[in-house]
Amino acid sequence: MTKMYLVRYSKIFLKSEPVRRRWENALISNIREVLPECRVRRERGRGRIWLEGAVDPEKLKRVFGGVSFSECEYCTLENLNSFSLDFCDEIEIDKARTFAVRVKRVGSHDFTSQQKAAELGDLILNKFKGLEVDLESSEKTIFVEIRNEDCYLFDEVIKGVGGIPLGVEGKLVALFSGGIDSPVAAWLMMKRGCKINPIYFDISPFSDKSMLNRAKRVANILKEYQPDFEIKVVKDTFLERAKEALKSAGIENYTCILCKRHMYRVAECIAKEEGAKGIVTGESLGQVASQTLDNLLVLDDACSLPVYRPLIGFDKVEIERIAQEIGTFDASILPASSCSAVPKKPVTKAKLEKVLEIEKELILVL
Repeated sequence: MTKMYLVRYSKIFLKSEPVRRRWENALISNIREVLPECRVRRERGRGRIWLEGAVDPEKLKRVFGGVSFSECEYCTLENLNSFSLDFCDEIEIDKARTFAVRVKRVGSHDFTSQQKAAELGDLILNKFKGLEVDLESSEKTIFVEIRNEDCYLFDEVIKGVGGIPLGVEGKLVALFSGGIDSPVAAWLMMKRGCKINPIYFDISPFSDKSMLNRAKRVANILKEYQPDFEIKVVKDTFLERAKEALKSAGIENYTCILCKRHMYRVAECIAKEEGAKGIVTGESLGQVASQTLDNLLVLDDACSLPVYRPLIGFDKVEIERIAQEIGTFDASILPASSCSAVPKKPVTKAKLEKVLEIEKELILVL
């Protein structure tokens, strides 16, 4: 029996021909990157890619753009009836009590999908005594795809990560701390076709290596979705220089908002150097002091590139659920220090005019 994997995608085939071809090529390239030893071929029709050879299902699950996939076996239409019975033997259908046959067709045939499903169902019933047909909640389902004279049989549909192929929308830089929020934000933008270049700000002496080590652990998990996900560590002295000046001026409560504006500016410079189209952050409205609507407005003024906040309307429970689903949660909650420069009462309703005045007076803009 010839075994292969059938990969399904959805939104790609709805695009215009040039876009569809480009996105499909990106999906195939991404599959080859994580599964270099498998052979990939596309179908002339839309919605199917076939893999043969060494396929790791766990890696395939994490390729953006793939909605689902199945390990399947191939036969010709001429041999379908006898082959179906051999396939049922292989999957031990006799251990089930109920079954169903689902047929899909592409091409011109002298039978309908329902007729072929009924025909195959009768053959199975005649060979495997004691089985019953249950089209609503069968214990075993035999799926048959007939594409002209080619037939593919499988009994399992494995869910993929979905989304659109990584890279088709270009690159973004991400402010990446390794906590719960920033990895989820980066992942959500990956799912929408953006390659992510993560930036980690080393703000020592206000943090220690435990934060960087945590960020690296989380980044290694996200490499399963984007193999070249490498943290760029930025050693930055801005906070160290600004902290005492702000304290002396009696405006220490502006520490976080000024520090974050500085990070935006640095991220913008890196984005422009790397050809990225914007900045992604893990900010969620109202979650911490710097993420109020007033403060986000002030932050946006710090750079000219778009700032993408995919978590803006999420609450913490929703963010944690996604983190658990994508595998970053446990690494993100590893013991790590937090920024010791955070003031007791950070400003929550910063005014842009005031912030610009502070930056001008303290000559803090780089």
